[in-house]
Amino acid sequence: MIPVFLVLLYLDFEFYYLGFLIKSHYLALAVFIIAALTDVADGIVARTRNQITDFGKFMDPLADKVLTFAAMLWFVEVGLMPAWLVLIVIIREFMVTGMRLVAVAKGRVIAATMSGKIKTVVTIVCLIAMFLPLPNWLLIVCWVLIGVTTVVSGVEYFIKNRDIMNLEK
Repeated sequence: MIPVFLVLLYLDFEFYYLGFLIKSHYLALAVFIIAALTDVADGIVARTRNQITDFGKFMDPLADKVLTFAAMLWFVEVGLMPAWLVLIVIIREFMVTGMRLVAVAKGRVIAATMSGKIKTVVTIVCLIAMFLPLPNWLLIVCWVLIGVTTVVSGVEYFIKNRDIMNLEK
């Protein structure tokens, strides 16, 4: 769904349907919401049916990141999000992913933390809200929420798993 999302964002078209003005970025928002909801549904189905796979463990978070990064970068491009905030999010994701790779090499799996899940939900909800016309103060609230949950969850991952980064065996 990510390519469809991007095409709808960047084509920037509008048309009337049954007397309603339809804008491409609202269609992109619908695709974004559907992608987020199907991701949640997929996770629930996989866990309840015990169909968790290594491929799913790898691809699910990757798809989440690509979808959210795509939205964030578009918001930067249209002036609705500062680039420094996206950089903080990207740095956190690379650092946590790097730590997880080191953990796997040491035979350990780092499970998602509650703060990481909260960060994901807050980020998705804020990105959805940012597609709508928001007053500047509410836009800034979204930036703060995304930034704070990103930093807090990243710090928590490193504190809880600091032993993984120890180079001694």
